[in-house]
Formats: sequence, C-alpha cells, structure tokens
Amino acid sequence: MTVLLMTPPMTQLNTPYPATAYLTGFLRSRGYEAVQRDPAIELFLEMMTAPALEIIRQHVEENFEHFEDDELPDVIFNFLAEFERYHLTVEPAIRFLQGKDPSLAMRINSRRFLPEGPAFDAIAQMEAVSGDVLQAAFGNLGVQDKAKYLATLFINDLSNVITQGVDPYFEVSRYGEKLAAANPSFDNLYDTLIGEPSFSSEILEQLVEMYLEDTQPSVVALTVPFPGNMLGALRIAQTCKAINPDIPIVMGGGFVNTELRALKDPRVFEFVDYICLDDGERPLITLLEYFEGKREIDELVRTYFLAEDENGQPYVHLNQNDQLHDIPQSEVGAPIYDGLPLGEYLSLCEMLNPMHRIWSDGRWNKLTIAHGCYWRKCSFCDVSLDYIDRYDTAGADVLVDRIVELIEETGQTGFHFVDEALPPKTLFAFAKRLIERGVVISWWGNIRFERTFSPDRCQLLADSGCIAVSGGLEVASDRLLKLMKKGVSVERVAHVTKAFSDAGILVHAYLMYGFPTQTEQETIDSLEMVRQLMQQGCFQSAYWHRFVATIHSPIGINPEQFGITLAERPEILFAENDVDFTDPTGTDHDMLGEGLRKALYNYMHGIGFDQPMSFWFNQPLARTTMKKDLISKAVNNFILSHEE
Repeated sequence: MTVLLMTPPMTQLNTPYPATAYLTGFLRSRGYEAVQRDPAIELFLEMMTAPALEIIRQHVEENFEHFEDDELPDVIFNFLAEFERYHLTVEPAIRFLQGKDPSLAMRINSRRFLPEGPAFDAIAQMEAVSGDVLQAAFGNLGVQDKAKYLATLFINDLSNVITQGVDPYFEVSRYGEKLAAANPSFDNLYDTLIGEPSFSSEILEQLVEMYLEDTQPSVVALTVPFPGNMLGALRIAQTCKAINPDIPIVMGGGFVNTELRALKDPRVFEFVDYICLDDGERPLITLLEYFEGKREIDELVRTYFLAEDENGQPYVHLNQNDQLHDIPQSEVGAPIYDGLPLGEYLSLCEMLNPMHRIWSDGRWNKLTIAHGCYWRKCSFCDVSLDYIDRYDTAGADVLVDRIVELIEETGQTGFHFVDEALPPKTLFAFAKRLIERGVVISWWGNIRFERTFSPDRCQLLADSGCIAVSGGLEVASDRLLKLMKKGVSVERVAHVTKAFSDAGILVHAYLMYGFPTQTEQETIDSLEMVRQLMQQGCFQSAYWHRFVATIHSPIGINPEQFGITLAERPEILFAENDVDFTDPTGTDHDMLGEGLRKALYNYMHGIGFDQPMSFWFNQPLARTTMKKDLISKAVNNFILSHEE
C-alpha cells in the first residue's frame, strides 16, 4: 500500500511545512510505503516563469480591456507598462532567491534591474520617516540581504498582479483563506469548487496528475495547516477523484483540528472520504489498517466519514474510539524529507523585522521537543484542544538522535522547534546533550518568559546553538497578565528577556491589544512598557496582534468571567473558530492599533524613544502613568543580584 502525502498551496516559500515529513517518517517506520510531494512550492514556481507571465498578461489584458489607464489598479498598470522587464527578470530573480545565482545581487541592488511596482512604495514611506532605511538596515556589506529584500518586494508585486488581475484566490501565504476561515457555511467553497477553474487551479491540477502518474498511490493524504490551504486541498481531492473515483482521500491538519470540530455539511465528502482530527499518526495508521481489512470501520480514531441514518439519508459521523491511544512522542520517529524539492525553496526577506526575517529566510528543519504545552493555562489559548492540552515529551537523547538523522539527510543544520512553548527542563537537558555530543546546529523556538531562564541557563542555550527565542509579553500590563493567567509579570519578562539578549540571543515579543476589559490607559501604559524594554535592550523584535476571541479558549467557553458578551452565532455546518464579542469598556482599539504599530516600527530601528506617546497617534490621548525608569531599575537590580 502506497500513501501519497501532499501539502496544498500555500505555505511558507522558504522551507517545507513539516506535517508530511513527520507522517512520512512515521509511516515508513511502521512498514508502509509513504511518498510526499509539495504542490504548494511547485505551483508557485510554475507561475513565476517567463512563459507563465505571458499567459498572465493575456488574462490581465482580457479582464481589464474596458479600463482606461488611470482606472487600472497601480500594480496592474505597472505590470503592463513594465511587462518586458518583468518577463526578462522573473526567472533570474527566482534563481537568486533560491541561492543559485548570488552574483545577481549587485544588479538587483542597483535599483535599475528589477521593475519596481507598488510594493516598493513601502521604502519611500519608511524613508520619509527614517531616512535611508536600506542603508541603515544593510549597510555597505549586506549586499545579499539587501538584494533579497528588493527581490522579495518584486515577488510580492507579481503575486498581487495574479490576485488582482487573474485569480482572486491566489495569495502567497493565504491562498483562498477568506473562503474557509471561521466560515460557518460551506457554500462559498462549494460554489468555487464546482465553478470554472481558476488559472492557478489549472496548474495545480496538472501537478496532481503528474504526482499520481509518478507514484501510483493507494491512498492520498492531505494536510490543511491553515484556512488558506483548504481550497487547494479540495482542488487536489477533486482532481484525484476525477482521475480515480475509487482512491481514498484523507484530510487532516491544523485548520481541521481547530475549525472543523462541529462539521455537519455532507457536501464536503463529495471531495474527500475521511477527515482526521488532532495528531495524525494514530488516526491515519488505523485507517490504513481498515483499508487492509485488519479493522472495522467503527474502530477508526477521531475520524469523520459519511454515514447513513435509518432513513437512508447521509450525515457526517465522527468516530472517536478512545480505546486506541495516541502514539508517544518517543515513538513517532524522525521526519523524512525525501520527495520534497529542498533545493527549490526561496529565501525571502519580507520586512525589516529581525524575527520575521528568520522566519522567512533560510531552510529550517522543523522539530518538536514536546507535544502540547506544559503550561496550558492562558485564557486566550485553545487549551481545550489536543494540540495544547495533551503534553508529552521525548527524551533529550532521542531529540539529538533525530537531529543527527535530519542533518545527514538534508545537509542543513538549522532547526526551528515549533512547540507551543519549549519546556525548560527538557530544553536544558537537550542543550547539554548537544554540547556533550559535539552536534553543531543553529536553533530557535517559542518559550514562556519565566524565571527558570536565568543568565547562566540562557548562556547554556546560546552555547548549544540557540540564536533566537520568541515569547508572549502580550499586553504588558500586570492586571491583564494576571487575568490571562500568563504566570509572569512585566518585571519578570524584563529580567528574562535581558538574560537572553545578554547571551547574544535575539528576542522577539508577541504583543497584544484589545484584550477584554483593556482600557485606553492600559494600552498606552503597555506601549510605554514596550518602549522602555526595547530601549533597555531586553528584546529587539516585536509585533502587535489584535486580540481575537476563539471558541475553544477559556474566554470563548466562559466569556462572562472576562466581562464580555459573545455575539450570537449562526448554525455551524462547516468552520468555527473566531467569535465576535461586545466589550462594555468601549475602547477604540482600531484607532490605537495604528499608533502602536507605528511606534513599534520606529523602536525596532532604534529611533523615537524620546517621543511622547501622543506623537504616534492621530488624536489626543491620556499620558502614561508608568514611571520612566521602571524597567531600567528592574534590569539593574536583576543584574546586580546575579553579580553578587
């Protein structure tokens, strides 16, 4: 039995999404023939060629034939006006971003090689505020990095041409997302799937036909990590069924696990046969055993399929089977990347933010140190779901063994640990084993800013290869951090982030605004905390997220405990996740958000620290109530206590 695993478009362009690699390794360890393909990267690369641009231009000209020049969207006008340059440079730009032609950097940096569309306007906007931002960011020696940034803007322009002029569902990282994300009805997706195929879906169909011909699978398995993968997954399933109506199609992944837990629409099963929830190893291997005649259908684990009621009417049935337990982390095996085009991924530089740069640049082997979250208390988190709630970790030696295997297979020594939060005890043991065994890697991941990360332990992590950590400072307000059950204080975050920074580890802070009952004063005070933390060198990178209530979090389950009222929701037949709510506090979070982002951008570039809070906002605000030396005193006291 051969299982073909695929990641639908679109995901990150710089590295494979790890789900198929995990499952390929697991299935092969259990004796199954597993092969994998990545139509996400291959679709993108097929569209970024000179011949494809000629077809794209034809579509654009047909779709805008009745428009005057001044009526065209900016990106379309520039594409048509500069088409010969786009046609000439698209393939060299792709090769450069794949690391195959580094000498092209000098030509890209001349600003006369690549055509510059609306995406490049961001440079002018930044320079109006901060001067020569490219010189400040890359200096005289950052030739390759600067060229990556400019080439990434070029790719963004072309992607916007496709979205605005040819295929409204094509986006580099959010392909068709609006059709699926938190959509209670399957109607929009269904109508799109039975309608005329789009330009990108036609290419996707050709790729799938090739995969089926090459691999001759007995089963097709699709991972849907994000809402934007759902349209591509169903297109792939549709193509597979058109070629071979009898081939079983199995679906799972993060979007399914989070948003399809109340699935009722039978039409989904016109495209797929089985949908698995939560970790895929146990449901998938049980399904394969069912296909082999070794199990009955009522033994399937956390699997949706179409059944019939007593009147012969189809309905969506979820078979749980709690008797079969999940595969322990120590037994899932190492990921295998065989079958994925590792030399074809693109290293991008999407924005001048150091953590986002790490995220999108370079090839990272993905691993987890532990399944789930060892803390699992945060009130905004989906703590009721398996991917958070079930905590299980493999030992340090097992992890190092898997790392050695992956280095041997891929030739890459960069690792991104995708844990919800890296467990400190296991992490420290793992770092010691890396050093003891002389395994040289570079790694990064997500942590909680808790007291166990002392300066000595942060240095241990740095010595083992840690280059960056990210963690949630969230609202930077002790009242709200307590309400969130984060288990940290702003002062504690200052201590921990300073310890990481002093060890030479880049620190990124997740920030949040719009939390239930958060006042305008608390938001301004949070920004002041962030200003002081960044000025003191506690962290170098951050991002403000607008709070969203989710149905599987404590806030979504018990909103009255957080002073809010959830909006009435329609009947859920398809997806459910984000939920609107009413906060009687009445804070204008939309107005605050723009100022928060503007201030943070400047702080990350080392400027604007002396500006008053009101400078960043378009209307008068209350003054901060925070003492100006709050963080500096906390940091100095922390340093002194560890020097004694």
